[in-house]
Amino acid sequence: MAESVYKVIELVGTSTESWEKAATAAVTRASKSLRDLRVAEISELDLQLEGGKVRAYRAKVKVSFKYEGKP
Repeated sequence: MAESVYKVIELVGTSTESWEKAATAAVTRASKSLRDLRVAEISELDLQLEGGKVRAYRAKVKVSFKYEGKP
């Protein structure tokens, strides 16, 4: 197998419903502009609050994809 290199970026997905949907939003959006996504890792979960109530769920997601830059 040939050697490969992967790049990792960090994204923040949001949802008004759940952390799972927030993470899915980040991966779905990334897949529209990046090819060959390999792994997604949730690095942090938090909540956006307003008036003492949950306004949004936020998931910080590290996404890796095969790097195809010049050698």
